[in-house]
Amino acid sequence: MSPGRLAHTYSIVAVDPAAGEMGAAVQSHWFSVGSVVPWAEAGAGVVVTQSFVNPSYGPRGLDMLREGMTARQVVDALTAGDEGRDLRQVAVLDLSGAVVARTGSGCIPEAGDLQGKGVSVQANMMLRPTVPAAMLRAFEAAEGPLAERLVAALVAAEEEGGDIRGRQSAALLVVRTVPSGRPWQDRLVDLRVEDSSDPVGELSRLLRVHRAYEHMDRGDVAMERGDHQTALEAYSAAERLYPENEEMVFWTAVSLANQGRLEDALPRFSRTFQRNDQWRTMTARLADKGQLRLDDRALQRVLSLGRPPAP
Repeated sequence: MSPGRLAHTYSIVAVDPAAGEMGAAVQSHWFSVGSVVPWAEAGAGVVVTQSFVNPSYGPRGLDMLREGMTARQVVDALTAGDEGRDLRQVAVLDLSGAVVARTGSGCIPEAGDLQGKGVSVQANMMLRPTVPAAMLRAFEAAEGPLAERLVAALVAAEEEGGDIRGRQSAALLVVRTVPSGRPWQDRLVDLRVEDSSDPVGELSRLLRVHRAYEHMDRGDVAMERGDHQTALEAYSAAERLYPENEEMVFWTAVSLANQGRLEDALPRFSRTFQRNDQWRTMTARLADKGQLRLDDRALQRVLSLGRPPAP
């Protein structure tokens, strides 16, 4: 089968059994690497396919994993009938935590793969042969959620010299190990940087934004229930992670006001109005629907922020 596109790159697949998460991260000097290299599905496993990419390795590999084949069996089956297998690089993670990778003899140096417990790193066309080892060390030394640890491995690859051609795109994909029955909830992180001079740096920023919006989601659910204390905690956490986002500042202000902390809310309302005056209209609409609990005097105080006094 002919390759789809060149994706000389470095990637990592890994599982966090305690958290019930598994996934992959990748960077390449190629446009939209996330659309062809990483594949993951809750209840199946993870596949990365790179070098002279055979795109079918992803969906076919997941099909085999879903049917109960081991990582070793999947790698062997994918490559056995592929005349271009010596040009390919593939890694597979199954639900047992087993990881198997294959670097074809025709992959362009520096190329190789390295495994640890529940993790495999693989790279080709690197500046130095030390990239996989640097990635594995960084991943195993990192703390926190799986997604952040995967990105730490990409950062280490860049610091070690990375792709000899440079950098262009990156992607991060994390799913649950056990499906919930709600597929929209099983894909935990799905971020792509399609074309950038600093794709790993941008991926790190997007992950921070993603975490902030996780808090925003929690705040929205709390608001829906009328649980203003939990909403305040969630929106405040989002604001700390992403203070440059006016919406997070605004909803923190709303939650503070709903908790009777108008003096703390006022500077935040003022900042959002300065950035975008349409938030002032939004404030009035929230009050009209009872989602901003202010009496008329307090509401007018908020709405007058930043406006010149009446003559």
